Amino acid sequence: MSAEKFNLLSFTGKMKTLHLSWMAFFITFMVWFNMAPLKGAIVDGVGLTLSEWKTLLIINVALTIPARVIIGALTDKYGPRVVYSSLLAICSIPCFAFALADSFTQLLIARFALGCIGAGFVVGIRMVSEWFPPKELGTAEGVYGGWGNFGSAAAAFTLPTLALMFGGEDGWRYAVGITGLMSLLFSVIYYKNTNDTPKGSTYFRPKNLGGMEVTSVGDFYLLLVMKTPMYLALALLNWKLSPQGVALYSETIALMVYVGLAVLYIYDSYSTYKVNKDIFVTPVPEAHRYPFKQVAVLNILYFATFGSELAVISMLPAFFAETFELSMATAGLLAGMYAFMNLMSRPGGGLISDKFGRKKTLLILTAGLAVGYFSLSLIDSSWPIWLAVVAVMACSFFVQSGEGAVFAAVPLIKRRLTGQIAGMTGAYGNVGAVVYLTVYSLVDTSTFFLVIAGTAILGFTALLFMKEPSGTMTEVREDGSVELIDVT
Repeated sequence: MSAEKFNLLSFTGKMKTLHLSWMAFFITFMVWFNMAPLKGAIVDGVGLTLSEWKTLLIINVALTIPARVIIGALTDKYGPRVVYSSLLAICSIPCFAFALADSFTQLLIARFALGCIGAGFVVGIRMVSEWFPPKELGTAEGVYGGWGNFGSAAAAFTLPTLALMFGGEDGWRYAVGITGLMSLLFSVIYYKNTNDTPKGSTYFRPKNLGGMEVTSVGDFYLLLVMKTPMYLALALLNWKLSPQGVALYSETIALMVYVGLAVLYIYDSYSTYKVNKDIFVTPVPEAHRYPFKQVAVLNILYFATFGSELAVISMLPAFFAETFELSMATAGLLAGMYAFMNLMSRPGGGLISDKFGRKKTLLILTAGLAVGYFSLSLIDSSWPIWLAVVAVMACSFFVQSGEGAVFAAVPLIKRRLTGQIAGMTGAYGNVGAVVYLTVYSLVDTSTFFLVIAGTAILGFTALLFMKEPSGTMTEVREDGSVELIDVT
């Protein structure tokens, strides 16, 4: 770990790695969310129905759930430098394909593949954890997450203007294509200017790629339980695309997808057993154990925080427009305040976590989250608009600070599994988004906010079982020697 001071104005050593990593994340989010701001032009240009447009929005997040888990595992095995650079380069291809598409089917295939770029986030979590000591880790991960996350807002602010600058009915194609070009060029910059670890540090890798390692029999069964919601979320997406939902494909194909998901879950469980079968025979020495319940708690909290953020960003402009009879432009601007808070809130959550402890910070922020969403459930047309905006921004602070605090704790569980743990926790954020958006399609807005508040209370309860990270974690070097890594 580098001993230099934490200085955001510096562009050397660990700070250079942090800045390049959040820029990479920023570009992945710009590419991932480059479609929504150009809705009118894409719908008119390709001749889409409203149902087809909504299908593209659903497809955009479908592949991100498994991708975050897979990319997390690849990061642990091959290192963040190679994986981030490769992801940026490879995902530029479906981005260019989307820009060139002239039918719904072509748009759909390109968008489905582009869901993978939403997995970039977990790569940087491991990279940043290699370069910063525990006392700065929450702040560093918060800056990485918060500033990178702003890529979605930057897409909303800049892409419509870019499309207008190019003009004509193909303006949107140039705007989307530019984000793909940014992704391709930055893949080279990232590869040439970063290293997986500071000089002299060891990059600890998992023993194999087949599944996440756990260190007790009880944790093995808890891992299988925690895998289940990810498959259920994909089944829910399948239901939304089946004849019961937007009818993208036939009942037969929907049934095949359900069977495929069941087979995949069984295979995944078997692979996880193969990786961990020794623990059923020989208990893991106490020094090498890590409590998987820490991961389970953080999964639930990220479900409630990032899951609700993705869902609320999707519905907030329409909610403001309908409740206060505003134009879509004004409503979009006011709703944008929710995402804008990311620049300060997520680093703030990490900083508070560094100063006052991981568990205490998460308890306070999760309680605030529940109160925040409860207050949003009360908003109606009798409220002054300024008060509704203040309530949204206050709630947003707790949501995004909570995200920062979750990922201040993730890298302190087991160093060599940080990518896999970040991948699973990150995937839970997408699972949350799928669940909340499905709830939103079935109930009124007030109930929607109350459901999120309820899951925040569930997260608060789960937090009571979490241990404050302390002492050291044990890792074994390739030569067999042991390194103790301070987490306090």
